[in-house]
Amino acid sequence: MTHTVGISNMQTTDRPNDVLVTYSLGSCIGLTLFDPVAGVGGMLHCMLPLSKIDKAKADHNPYMFTDTGVPAMLQAAFDMGAERRRLIAKVAGAASLLDEKGLFRIGERNYTVLRKILWKNNILIAAEDVGGTVARTMYLYMRTGQTVIRSCGKETEL
Repeated sequence: MTHTVGISNMQTTDRPNDVLVTYSLGSCIGLTLFDPVAGVGGMLHCMLPLSKIDKAKADHNPYMFTDTGVPAMLQAAFDMGAERRRLIAKVAGAASLLDEKGLFRIGERNYTVLRKILWKNNILIAAEDVGGTVARTMYLYMRTGQTVIRSCGKETEL
């Protein structure tokens, strides 16, 4: 069954027939985590890097922000039986759309915050498709743990 992970949202699953998908990763960051032993995986679609800009929104929806969404996703995966040492992390997005002059650098900042949080949690990024000026669609196939990116009419496995 295919489950859409919307902007500022997250989903974890342990069902092998599930496919998680998120659309329109521009400056947003998309993260998949997969534990092949526990069969637990998840997908996160964060919009903004730091929750300090709006604490009330972060309290209401931690997945909107990278600095609160990633730890919440990690905890959800751990609660389902995933183990930190087995997690395979893959990342997409962090593009520079609609910011040609580089004033806001939201994609770059999202990516930096994500890397910092994963590093602090001793999780390395196994593969990524980040930056540039194109939007991406990201899929996580639970049966295999594959993360696939569709962009500009092409499909590539991370």
